Amino acid sequence: MHTKLKEDKMFPRVLADELYGKGIVAVLTVENVEHAVPAAKALLKGGISAIELVMRTDVSETALKNIVSEVPGVMVGVGTILTPSQVDTAKELGGTYGVAPGFSPNVVKRAEEIGLPFAPGISTPTEIEAAVALGCRVLKLFPAEPLGGLNYLKAMHAAYRHLDLQYIPLGGVSEANLSAYLEMPEILAIGGSWIAAGALLKEENWDEITRRAEKAYEVFKQVRG
Repeated sequence: MHTKLKEDKMFPRVLADELYGKGIVAVLTVENVEHAVPAAKALLKGGISAIELVMRTDVSETALKNIVSEVPGVMVGVGTILTPSQVDTAKELGGTYGVAPGFSPNVVKRAEEIGLPFAPGISTPTEIEAAVALGCRVLKLFPAEPLGGLNYLKAMHAAYRHLDLQYIPLGGVSEANLSAYLEMPEILAIGGSWIAAGALLKEENWDEITRRAEKAYEVFKQVRG
């Protein structure tokens, strides 16, 4: 069971607990807006009810709006938020929370101003301390595996254990190491791009997305019950 978060002004406890209960966040990069809703539905069919829709394509905003309106059973996080204006967009279009690959004080402050739950990206102790100073206790670890994976995270986290931090690792997390990540109590959820990989969207292979979601969800159930 994960450590109960201290009150986090950037990521409410009730939302963090809900995300912990979902465990897996499927990263979704939509190049063709017509793929957004079918992909989200395929993930949900396989048991994955949390996604991170990345704001890196020309159709990201429309894709976000469509998923929010047409697939209400999915918690939609908005990823790759790099600017304060993207914080506004994520909030306006119905995103549940936002995440970023890195730490930008201006982005965190804007998220606080408009009330968008937010988890900044960190990769070093210095970034952890800067994020905590702004009230963040839910942090995205990126890129997790290239940095050193679980061994790196555990070593870095040891100095901050008393702060009850929680992490969402992304980058190199896969079916092969999913179980090990989920077993660490301080991991709120993992982010994974392999479940709804871009090639599968291009092929419109919704059945394979569902199959991968089912396999990941089965691992989640085995670890967290």
